[in-house]
Amino acid sequence: MEALATDGAPTEVSDRALIEVNDLKKQYMMGSEEVWALDGVTLSIEEGDYVAVMGPSGSGKSTLMNMLGCLDTPTSGTYYLRGEDVSTFSDNELAEIRNHEIGFVFQTFNLLPRVNCLRNAELPLIYAGMSKRERRERAAEALRNVGLGDRLDHRPNELSGGQRQRVATARALVNHPSLLLADEPTGNLDTETGDEIMKLLEALHRQGNTILLVTHEEHIAHHARRIIHLRDGKLELEETVGNPALAGEEISIG
Repeated sequence: MEALATDGAPTEVSDRALIEVNDLKKQYMMGSEEVWALDGVTLSIEEGDYVAVMGPSGSGKSTLMNMLGCLDTPTSGTYYLRGEDVSTFSDNELAEIRNHEIGFVFQTFNLLPRVNCLRNAELPLIYAGMSKRERRERAAEALRNVGLGDRLDHRPNELSGGQRQRVATARALVNHPSLLLADEPTGNLDTETGDEIMKLLEALHRQGNTILLVTHEEHIAHHARRIIHLRDGKLELEETVGNPALAGEEISIG
C-alpha cells in the first residue's frame, strides 16, 4: 500500500501503521448530481502520531473523519485499522470498533445534562457491558487523568466550557482506544479555554495516544506533528510540522 508524500509522490506505507487508507472514495447523490465527498484519498497514520486535517468547507474533512471513526462506510477503497479491513465490516462490527478502538471528542461536547461527570465518563463502558464497580473506577481514573478528580459529582451546567470538554475527553479515553478523533475541539471555546484544551491534547500525545485533529484554524493545526490538507475531496498536501506549537506552559496529567 502507498501513501502520498509532501510532494505528491507515492511512498511506501509502514507495516506498523495503525491506519492505512488506500484510494478511499465516498459518493453522495444530490438530486440527480453525483458528489464525491472523498475522491481517492490515500494516507497512513502511525501509532502514537498526532495528525491534523485541514481544508475549506466542503473539502471532505468531516467525511474523512466519519470514515476513520467508522461512522460511515466508503463507496470504494480500503481502510485498515490495526490490520483489519474495516471498510467491509457490518454495522454491528463497526459499532464494536467504535466502542473499543475509537474515542470521539466533539465541538459541542455532547454530554448528558442531567447526570454528573462520573456518569458521563462511564457511558461507553455501559455499552461495553462492564460491571458497575469496574466502570466507576475506570471513569474516575479517566477524569483524574484530565485534571477533574475533584469534579466527579458535578453536572455539566456546573462546569466551565473547558471543563466540559475535559469530561468529553475523559469519556473518549475511558475505553483506552487506539485512536482519539477530535473534531474542532476548541471551536466553541474562547482563546484561553481553547489553549487549555490544546495543552491537554499535547499531554495526551506525550503519553503515547494517537490523535487525529480536525480543524479549520491553522494555528491549531500546527500543534500536530503532521498536517493533511484536503480540497475537493482529494489529499492536496501533506506536511510535517518541524516545530510544533505549544499551548502555553505544559500541564501535568495522570
